[in-house]
Amino acid sequence: MNNVSYNPLWRDFSSGMPNEKWSSDITHIRVKGRWLYLATVMDLFSRAIIGWVLNASMTEELVTEVLLMAFRRRGVKPGLVIHSDKGVQYRSRKHIGLMKPWGCKPSMSRKGNCRDNAPMESFFSRLKVELIYAEQYTSISEAKSGIFGYIEVFYNRLRRHSATG
Repeated sequence: MNNVSYNPLWRDFSSGMPNEKWSSDITHIRVKGRWLYLATVMDLFSRAIIGWVLNASMTEELVTEVLLMAFRRRGVKPGLVIHSDKGVQYRSRKHIGLMKPWGCKPSMSRKGNCRDNAPMESFFSRLKVELIYAEQYTSISEAKSGIFGYIEVFYNRLRRHSATG
């Protein structure tokens, strides 16, 4: 089964209401000589990060877990567009299958085109500049605590977002 979705978002990152369009992606963070993977889901209406998971492996479970977190926090209405890149995790049967019962529409960037997911790329850039590069985390729990503070306290509540005025 080919789970590569088309791109109904087509770089239209505007949203008239919460839970209309979400964007998701994964980035890597180096901690004490090993890679950790941060998966996030952003509501494009508010630019809030509504789901995030940090793990030592980049698997379909990582993207499924972060999507479930966003579903639990926000609920889901049929027609919600959930955008990602074409990574193997996002194309997995488990991940796509999680969206279908809720009536969500998967959307995927064109191959090798990071601008198709610009809000998530921008978030990861800011996270790394404002937090990750400034810290020297010595453990996974330390990194997780720092990322929690950045996302849940600073980014979602205090940081101004040019896209939302």
